[in-house]
Amino acid sequence: MMYEKLKGVVLNTVRYNDTTSIVHIYTDQRGLMAFAVTQGASRTARLRNAMLMPLSLVNIEARISPQRSLCRLREVQPSYPLVTLYSDPIKNAIAMFISELMTHVIQEVERNTALFRYLEQAVQLLEQLPTRDAANFHICYLYHLGAHLGIQPNVQTYQPGYWFDMTDGVFVSGVNNRHPHLRPEQAQVIYLLSRMTFANMTRFRFTRDERNSVLDVILNYYKLHNASIGTLRSPDILRQLFA
Repeated sequence: MMYEKLKGVVLNTVRYNDTTSIVHIYTDQRGLMAFAVTQGASRTARLRNAMLMPLSLVNIEARISPQRSLCRLREVQPSYPLVTLYSDPIKNAIAMFISELMTHVIQEVERNTALFRYLEQAVQLLEQLPTRDAANFHICYLYHLGAHLGIQPNVQTYQPGYWFDMTDGVFVSGVNNRHPHLRPEQAQVIYLLSRMTFANMTRFRFTRDERNSVLDVILNYYKLHNASIGTLRSPDILRQLFA
């Protein structure tokens, strides 16, 4: 048994019993980890719980035991202060979506430095972002997450008028009836999203219906390629937020 210092992003906290909760943290060096955290009403417990909110960026010192699936936190400190992420209702709704999505997506324990860094940077960007510029943040995050999961659409195959094959992730001239497809006008939107970045996402203009349609299409694509995603509750809140 040893103590180890790690950076992490809190994914969620699940109540285990009256005295203990299980906190899932995605770490830079050890991937997904679960920690047993004792609940309490003391000032120390309240401060610790505040630092373990969903998407909190933390530095932790943990007691690692290879024989146990649950580890113990010896120390936790914020690595990047988050204020607007929890106080702003729009940013908080986006944060809850990312937290719920990543809880479903990240199932493997293995380390993935690129995915960790992508999630960490996205949280920092969301914290810094003016609320008025946040409408497309979840769309941009969701689309480019595909590159880290190995399911990003192959935009090299795009041509105007092509359909998008949801199973193979490629643009095609004709329909394979065994695979779900997107019509050419929807396929074009998928291609355009490949040009969206966190730096230019405010230039992409969508109505509420258009943005919700894009969200549904990408989520359906993810669910087709990752059965662990299942039903998400947070998108329903996002669908009501942006004009």
